Amino acid sequence: MQDQSLVITPPCDRPIVVATMYKFIHLEDCLAFKERLIPLFQAHDIMGTILLASEGLNGTVAAPASGIEALFAFLHKDSRFADLWPKLSYVPKPPFKRMKVKVKREIVSMGLEGINPAEKTGAHIAPDEWNDLIRDPEVIVIDTRNQYEYEIGTFEGAVSPETKHFRQFPHFVDEQLDPGQHQKVAMFCTGGIRCEKASAYLLEQGFEEVYQLEGGILNYLQKQDPEASLWKGECFVFDERVAVDEELQPGSHIMCFGCRHPLSEQDCQSEKYEAGISCPHCFDQLTDRQRNRFAERRLQMNLAARRSQEYVITSEDN
Repeated sequence: MQDQSLVITPPCDRPIVVATMYKFIHLEDCLAFKERLIPLFQAHDIMGTILLASEGLNGTVAAPASGIEALFAFLHKDSRFADLWPKLSYVPKPPFKRMKVKVKREIVSMGLEGINPAEKTGAHIAPDEWNDLIRDPEVIVIDTRNQYEYEIGTFEGAVSPETKHFRQFPHFVDEQLDPGQHQKVAMFCTGGIRCEKASAYLLEQGFEEVYQLEGGILNYLQKQDPEASLWKGECFVFDERVAVDEELQPGSHIMCFGCRHPLSEQDCQSEKYEAGISCPHCFDQLTDRQRNRFAERRLQMNLAARRSQEYVITSEDN
């Protein structure tokens, strides 16, 4: 039997632990479970987001090692999560500024009823077997993430669904994929959760050989020898790091405060880029009111920085 205690020893120069986790399982007591999680987060300085739904749990959180250990000690006492283990990475400072525990309709939104990854999904392929699979000329490789994530980095030969959000993925499948023509489908995403639903959907649509990268891109980058890696570019992550490189360290991208689009070094050289206000992706869509509001926000952020204070971005800022 696997030891149910999680012991974490982060590097001295990166003392904050980022833990990513998910599990599809019937969870009928979401509100009560939320009320038990909140005081635990508060007691151990855990920041980040946990989503709860009737289909399970999904989250990315960050804290000192003791906080993440306490969270999983709590989860492992519940038989439904006794086998839930996180993917860990380490950063110098907390990448999240607040704590959120939300009850939602889905832990990853596809917008369809009846898709149940707890019952069946595509075959999980370990990182050390992934290269051989996607080199097979009979396999079509699908990046299930959104277009802005694909543009930052992806696997050689991967097809993008060109989606803005995951709810558009079923439409891509219906329009672009055919069980008769595409007999072997391999899919990947950041941490694996989107592929659980995407592969379940493909199986429902009659695709017979459906594969998914176990643990997603982050697991692949952690376990694959860089010299043998077929990954190209950086991997978008949903926190202040914006993207990570092949060593899972913060990459070169930053976030546009106007539209929340990740920006490359080339984007930042554009005449349409103005720090804290606009970028090539949103410059032509911003109203004068938005520009003025973003300029005021930038001023307040600069003032807070000079006073060694933290400026907390709210929903009113976007």
